[in-house]
Amino acid sequence: MDGSQTGREDTVARAGRTRRENRDGRKVREGDAGRENRSGRGGHGLARVAVLVRAGAAPMWWLGVCAAGIGVLVPGLTGRRIGVLAGAALYLLSLAAVAVRGRKRYRSLAGAAARAGKYDVLQDRAVTVRNWRRGHRWWLLLGFLLALGASFAVPAAGGMLLAGLGTGLRLRAAWLGRLEREGEGLLWVRVDWLGRGAGAPAGRTVKGYRRTGIAAGDAAPGGARRRTAALV
Repeated sequence: MDGSQTGREDTVARAGRTRRENRDGRKVREGDAGRENRSGRGGHGLARVAVLVRAGAAPMWWLGVCAAGIGVLVPGLTGRRIGVLAGAALYLLSLAAVAVRGRKRYRSLAGAAARAGKYDVLQDRAVTVRNWRRGHRWWLLLGFLLALGASFAVPAAGGMLLAGLGTGLRLRAAWLGRLEREGEGLLWVRVDWLGRGAGAPAGRTVKGYRRTGIAAGDAAPGGARRRTAALV
């Protein structure tokens, strides 16, 4: 009788251990699945590539125009006529160089762009522009002062060079807009890949682009403000 009672106790103990093991096993597996789900839902902040390119166009243009306007009042070493002619040449050269620079890199990144994830966060145009200008404000001020100082040697040339850089950025953004329309999708880049100043959308740290539909975000193809009618 004692032997049968001991056997029943052993059977109950083994069953209890089995249930605990199964329950613990389920908890472990559920914990793994939860971690996988949480990692799968981890999105990234995304900024528009064209908006980043376009962000510096307006300040460079206006600072260049102001520097050229002030500089033309100074006779300089070369005289106003030579200074303005040299400035016009620099304007055209800088415009062309900036407009076409990096197109191969942009095409490569756009061609391999992955679709944006469900949990990715699209940055507003105003935030992207503000971050770029805040990160480059001292460089812009330095460029303005250099352009202004150059007027004492070659009047208006430095300002027209700075204005050409701004125009070139606007043309590059327009070209990116055509690239987005051809691909029927907007190009985005992870914010944490932009580096200091948030101003290198095709830099070495950028490993790839994300793509969304044309209607995503508040900026049109090319980075300009989206018209209200396009949002309806």
